[in-house]
Amino acid sequence: MNEMETADLETDLSLFKYDHLEQLPPAYRTLEETERSDRIAAAKAELGDDVVVLGHNYQRREIVEHADFIGDSYGLSKRAAEADAEYVIFAGVTFMAESADIITDDDQTVLLPSMEASCPMAGMAEALQVDAAWAELTAVVDDDTEIVPITYMNSYADLKAFCAEQGGLVCTSSNAHRAFEYAFENGDKVLFLPDKHLGTNTAHRLDQGDETVEWDPWDAEGTDASEIRENDILLWDGYCQVHERFRVEHVEQIRDDHPDANVIVHPECRREVVAAADEAGSTATIRETVENADPGDTWAIGTEIHLANHLARWHPEVNVLPLCGDACMDCNAMRQIDPNYLTWVLEGLVEGRERNVIEVAPEEKARAELALERMLEIQG
Repeated sequence: MNEMETADLETDLSLFKYDHLEQLPPAYRTLEETERSDRIAAAKAELGDDVVVLGHNYQRREIVEHADFIGDSYGLSKRAAEADAEYVIFAGVTFMAESADIITDDDQTVLLPSMEASCPMAGMAEALQVDAAWAELTAVVDDDTEIVPITYMNSYADLKAFCAEQGGLVCTSSNAHRAFEYAFENGDKVLFLPDKHLGTNTAHRLDQGDETVEWDPWDAEGTDASEIRENDILLWDGYCQVHERFRVEHVEQIRDDHPDANVIVHPECRREVVAAADEAGSTATIRETVENADPGDTWAIGTEIHLANHLARWHPEVNVLPLCGDACMDCNAMRQIDPNYLTWVLEGLVEGRERNVIEVAPEEKARAELALERMLEIQG
């Protein structure tokens, strides 16, 4: 473990924190869907209320059809805490399983089916890296200038803990604007990470689009110190590899092909894509928009392909279109949660074996929880 320079925390890079997770045994790699589905159902029936399976909106059909709850990362974590099941299987990525461990009770155990399900964007802002950058940033500004860090929910637990330690908080894509308002009420500048596009879109929502500057952690000298002092919103140079692929041309093509189409995109998309769309919102907002659409309406969905596919299947009365093709929208990290992994983890619990347990260290957990509590306070 490494001690941080600017916070009273010890942590390590995520690569080393989760190197103990197990890989799928060969016997589980060739299961056919029918057999696999029967075995998943049998294992869940035997475990009963002792287990809850959470399926993120971006998971494939073969996962979500076995999930007890389907939703976004934070919403699913809350569901797990309310369910009070002994075991929580999170069919998502690592930071989501960490969030579930933070807010569930100590007697609940969180499991992540695949060791490979690690969000690239979360990995773009490792807490140790942010700690080093914090020392540089605070050295650039005046002594009486207070920087408040905000981390998006899509980040590791140690970064959430770091933000709490520095007076900051966590946000979701739905309440990022409120987190910014909290930061400016309690300080002078915002450091927003890891997603620069959500940060940019939030700044524009608050009419502060001309007050942003990007901080490249790989080339800190590339950002002029005067820009740090002159601008109030410092954006970490990270992004979602799925949402950054969307372009204005995709919106224009949809409008050409479907003149009556409405376009809704996730705020992790580039600023120009959000500006070209009719609506922007979280996965929950996107789901609600399609659910409330009139029969015959056409909605083009600018987010991960599996949610677009789910919405088309769940709401056949609405014409649901992906904003661009499968290759453009597929999340490789989510894809690592293969349904064979789900079978293996469930059957392990039936046998009394806990596989791929995700456990946040107590001190880190307490501070990350504080960052989440601050977020809940701003929601009113």
